[in-house]
Amino acid sequence: MRVPFNNRSEAGKQLATQLEHLRYQDLVIVGLPRGGVPVAFEVAQRLNAPLDVIVVRKLGVPFQPEVGMGAVGEDGIRIVNSAIVDMAAVTSQEFATVEAHERAELERRNHRLRDVWPRLPLEGRVAVVVDDGIATGSTARAACQVAKAHGASRIVLAVPVAPPGWTLDLKDIADEFICLETPSDFRSIGQWYEDFSQIPDTEVLACLDRNRDPSASTSRPSDPAALKTTNQFQEIQIPAGPVTLEGQLTSPAQSLGVIVFAHGSGSSRLSRRNRFVAESLNRAGFTTLLFDLLTAEEEQDRNNVFDIELLGTRLVAATNWLTSQPDTHRLPIGYFGASTGAAAALWAATEPEMRIAAIVSRGGRPDLAAERLRQVTSPTRLIVGGNDQTVLKLNTDALAEIRCESDLIVVDGATHLFEEPGTLAKVGELAGDWFALHLKAIPSPAPSRAADPPTDPFFDRAIEDAEGVEVFERAFSFHGTAEEAAQGFEVFTNPDKAVPPSVLKDGSPGHESYSHPEDAAWATDDEEAKANF
Repeated sequence: MRVPFNNRSEAGKQLATQLEHLRYQDLVIVGLPRGGVPVAFEVAQRLNAPLDVIVVRKLGVPFQPEVGMGAVGEDGIRIVNSAIVDMAAVTSQEFATVEAHERAELERRNHRLRDVWPRLPLEGRVAVVVDDGIATGSTARAACQVAKAHGASRIVLAVPVAPPGWTLDLKDIADEFICLETPSDFRSIGQWYEDFSQIPDTEVLACLDRNRDPSASTSRPSDPAALKTTNQFQEIQIPAGPVTLEGQLTSPAQSLGVIVFAHGSGSSRLSRRNRFVAESLNRAGFTTLLFDLLTAEEEQDRNNVFDIELLGTRLVAATNWLTSQPDTHRLPIGYFGASTGAAAALWAATEPEMRIAAIVSRGGRPDLAAERLRQVTSPTRLIVGGNDQTVLKLNTDALAEIRCESDLIVVDGATHLFEEPGTLAKVGELAGDWFALHLKAIPSPAPSRAADPPTDPFFDRAIEDAEGVEVFERAFSFHGTAEEAAQGFEVFTNPDKAVPPSVLKDGSPGHESYSHPEDAAWATDDEEAKANF
């Protein structure tokens, strides 16, 4: 049997040659995630046209899910193939169960895609709907109905392969049909491809990234394919108790440390804004880890999205995973949190044995971790948009509660999502500066404070002087070395000492935070203490 296509990319290039007559029309090429998007990308590149997606989900027969008995699409579109439903003897209850599951998955996937790339307008334009093939036609029908509902003036349905007579049941939903192969022995789409492997969400986004005009947004992510030429990119899985979380680890050749991203409510590892900042940090020499804090099933329960303890434990799991990997176990770790993810980062950083070198919050909700703010010992930078007044007030209040080195940076003209030109780039710059200042190489794995107490004389003196071991442990967990711990100890136990000029802020009445540990050491008037330092 002759197999006409090596892969979807090749199929798309061949299909594009049959669509040349559309080149000078006002087009939008619409791919059907996930398999249709690489095909549509090649068509869009050849025709120099914008690329978008319409999310649809096949409703598979319960005992044979590869056979479609219908489809659901965006905007409530619902297609039922009554002939297949009757032939398979699917009950109304079975159909409803499948539909509910696929509708939930459609909403989840659509939300993630639209969080990264907004929908392109179709009104008055020619919509070229592209998939990697057609079997029953249910998903293609659903997609065309969505395009029509959004005002497309004309709809062209184009696929590389379909069964003979494929247009008979679809002639009412499109104005033009293009297909390269209609083999008489057609049984499934995959049989006509050498490589018909599953397409991940990351490839869908990469296709959209590479197609969209760079001038369309100053916050547009750069080409992931170009990044891979200088950075090592890995799709990873992180064990977190009973679940496994999907993630993306990107590493430059020489890494200064690892920045773990905690996304906001309703977002994911695919967040366009977080990816933009991550790429900025990659260029600055940092490894970045973007991962899903929740599984697809967990996201369905909105309570989980605001369960800071649950989200924080997932960050802890990701941190533990990094410290177990040969390429990252000796690198310092920082957290970058957005919205509710910032609260999760602050919560996780205060967990026992967590040695987080620095935290950056973008438009964060530190108030959701209010009970942990005074326990935070990782240098923390809060970044808020100047026009995000509600969140600015929450961050100002949180800053007064944090006892360690911290600051609040207001980005003028920015709203909560930092969508204004240049504002997200400013976030990347501010985050990079903070991490560069505070992430330092770890000489050896961090010991347990309880299991392996230090024997340095500095520690002996500090423990004797401390009113409580808890205060000293807090200083040690922040600074890490014996001398630095004693310096930090002075900060925590001598709030009334003189304050040097480089103080960042008022932490609380009678208690200042210092921009450098040396300032804390030399803020004292005690000559004996100075001699010790």
